[in-house]
Amino acid sequence: MKLRGKRIAVLVADGFEDLEYWVTVMRLREEGAEVISVGPGEGPFSGKNYLEARADATASDVSAEELDGVVIPGGWAPDKLRRYREITSLVRGVHERGKTVGIICHGGLVAISAGIVEGVSATGSLGIKDDLENAGALWVDKPAFREGNLVWGRVVPDIPAFCRELISALAEG
Repeated sequence: MKLRGKRIAVLVADGFEDLEYWVTVMRLREEGAEVISVGPGEGPFSGKNYLEARADATASDVSAEELDGVVIPGGWAPDKLRRYREITSLVRGVHERGKTVGIICHGGLVAISAGIVEGVSATGSLGIKDDLENAGALWVDKPAFREGNLVWGRVVPDIPAFCRELISALAEG
């Protein structure tokens, strides 16, 4: 179990991409990580494909200092989550501590609002390519990759590659 003793927050809100959330949560748990779902409230939250999830905590209840990483799944949830200062502050805090930030699909919207994408290579859904570039990121069309402490994934079919990069980064961090 590569991630035993690691504490990872995974963001959740209504409209989360079901597979990007649940597969990542399960893979992290399978590797021994303690996974904390963090949302703007308790929920339940409904995914794009109607699976549900609950938050264990709000961003106000969790501090960047107690986390080894944070994951931002895609779907429509990132456009909602980016509106909460507590969420963007948590993501920025984890990033500033040099801990792993996993970003897949539309998750880049939260990373943009957290102010952590300028000058870095990034990927995600083609739907946010312009947003990332306008925020100063350099678009890369690859399934998944790591730049520093940021782990990027493109879309649902790329979840296996994203999870491999994410687990590797968390294990090294």
